[in-house]
Amino acid sequence: MTTDTPARLLQLLSLLQTPREWPGGELAGRLGVSRRTVRRDIDRLRELGYPVQATKGADGGYRLVAGKAMPPLVLDDEEAVAIAVGLRAGAGHAVEGVDEASVRALAKLEQVLPSRLRRRVSTLQAATTPLTSGDGASIAPETLTVMASSVAGQERLRFAYRAGDGTESRRLTEPHRLVSTGRRWYLVAYDLDRADWRTFRVDRVSEPFATGARFAQRELPTGSAAEYLRRSIRRHAETYEFEVTFAAAAEVVEARLPRWLGAPEPTGADECRLRAVASEPVEWLAVRLAMVGCEFVVKSPEELVRCVRELGGRLSRASG
Repeated sequence: MTTDTPARLLQLLSLLQTPREWPGGELAGRLGVSRRTVRRDIDRLRELGYPVQATKGADGGYRLVAGKAMPPLVLDDEEAVAIAVGLRAGAGHAVEGVDEASVRALAKLEQVLPSRLRRRVSTLQAATTPLTSGDGASIAPETLTVMASSVAGQERLRFAYRAGDGTESRRLTEPHRLVSTGRRWYLVAYDLDRADWRTFRVDRVSEPFATGARFAQRELPTGSAAEYLRRSIRRHAETYEFEVTFAAAAEVVEARLPRWLGAPEPTGADECRLRAVASEPVEWLAVRLAMVGCEFVVKSPEELVRCVRELGGRLSRASG
């Protein structure tokens, strides 16, 4: 019998999170208490925001149902390890739509994982290789979680950084936000040594270390970290305009291209046109357009036209 009420509530909550209906008598037997105590504990859980539904009958039952808000979950060891491994696999690649949420959830979970479970998570991940279709670089989940924790806790972050030209340096920053473009992770932070805002590609960061020194949040020059990153990329990258027509519906093409390339506009029942600005090498764009899997024609620029023509010839020769 569990006489400690908080411990008993956690045990009851763990049972209710199993997707089934629990008769009151069975819950009482599992907990070693009376049915009256079970009813009181159910009321306590409801007061804490857990939507427990009761059914009438000779042996009334209880089940946890969906509510208006997400209450805290109670996970056993196996469940916690499974979720952490899944979040690590997703967070290490910039998966559009779930990337930032995965990192936040992973940082929260790993903060409370016992060391024995952290070792199990690391061992499982080291023994598996994910097959991903993303275009971005892989990143160690530990790097992301250290950065995410520093952002959430407003702690100064120190790390080694390798610039695009290979120059290596040590940076001391006040991290503001992690931003994913769908292909890469970036850190928007205030660089204390340079006394200015900077963006850092996370795949070029190593040895991140939260110093423990707290700081007051500074105001960004732009309204949001995403907008600051967008302007920074445009300022430092050589861009070019391109136009491509596809022999497929606009929604089909849009679903098969990275969102940051833009949305194609319909020009017919099964035709569409994409006019956008890119900063990626034309070789990369040529391959990415071919991966859409339908007929397409490049209208401009001429450099992309030549690249697609050469790629087509090369692939034809490769097939014998």
